[in-house]
Amino acid sequence: MASSLVSSFQPRSVFLGDRNVFKVSSTPFAQVGYSSKTIECKESRIGKQPIAVPSNVTIALEGQDLKVKGPLGELALTYPREVELTKEESGFLRVKKTVETRRANQMHGLFRTLTDNMVVGVSKGFEKKLILVGVGYRATVEGKELVLNLGFSHPVKMQIPDSLKVKVEENTRITVSGYDKSEIGQFAATVRKWRPPEPYKGKGVKYSDEIVRRKEGKAGKKK
Repeated sequence: MASSLVSSFQPRSVFLGDRNVFKVSSTPFAQVGYSSKTIECKESRIGKQPIAVPSNVTIALEGQDLKVKGPLGELALTYPREVELTKEESGFLRVKKTVETRRANQMHGLFRTLTDNMVVGVSKGFEKKLILVGVGYRATVEGKELVLNLGFSHPVKMQIPDSLKVKVEENTRITVSGYDKSEIGQFAATVRKWRPPEPYKGKGVKYSDEIVRRKEGKAGKKK
């Protein structure tokens, strides 16, 4: 009796009468099988490259903590447990994975790049150049402050970090230099953020190698 009720259920409807019929299939579902398979991550092309250490750079490695000291300054970095840094007999540094996971593959290339930036930064340094485009736009350095005139009702004053050097040429060309690449990029991005270049006339603060895609303004009414 119960099976017949389940297999054929016929509700009554004031609109459709007895024609609305729902049938439930009694055929069992097929079993789904799962297979365990080890997924091997490809080695990062950037991560497997060795890092050359100049003679004027000192490397101090304690566990997962790295300290790099050179003529321009000193930097420190802590590695995650997915990667480790080793020093070869030839003097090169090499970043290796400790586990085979997707995150380890991502950290492999990232921390190899960060380590190389530290070595190059304390030995040679980095710099970022910006250009001011616009009538009346100018910049000056007053002590430890960068003063920008960008068309606002007041000048913009930015405190220069101790690890950075800022130089202004021709009142419109700014050069930010130092040994910490990430800090240089962050300071330059903050300067650019005050007046990003607009696409119609190109006015604003842009990087020296930046290409601003221009747009055509509205055309006047044709006579």
